[in-house]
Amino acid sequence: MLVYHKRGIDSVIILTQTVNGRIVNYRTGPKAQYSKECLIEFATVDSASLAGKLVGQKVTWKSGSTKMVGRIMSSHGRNGIVRVRFAHGVPGQAIGTLVQLIG
Repeated sequence: MLVYHKRGIDSVIILTQTVNGRIVNYRTGPKAQYSKECLIEFATVDSASLAGKLVGQKVTWKSGSTKMVGRIMSSHGRNGIVRVRFAHGVPGQAIGTLVQLIG
């Protein structure tokens, strides 16, 4: 799915192409790190309003034969980063790798 923003109109148009994002980091707190939740940045999403429209969609991370599916829970900050929750903890080697938005 390709997500892009029309200038002057606050809408997200989703087409039938793939959208890739990058795992930026785990969600962290002052005393804990949550390995089930990751912060993901999509290149075409650059504001909190666009990130909010992605809430509820699924994301997949693949590494060899391992495939993990997560759901976008909320936006994170004002720059278009989203928070994704996976069923199991994501390994450390996943940070910096690509994920796909599957709708």
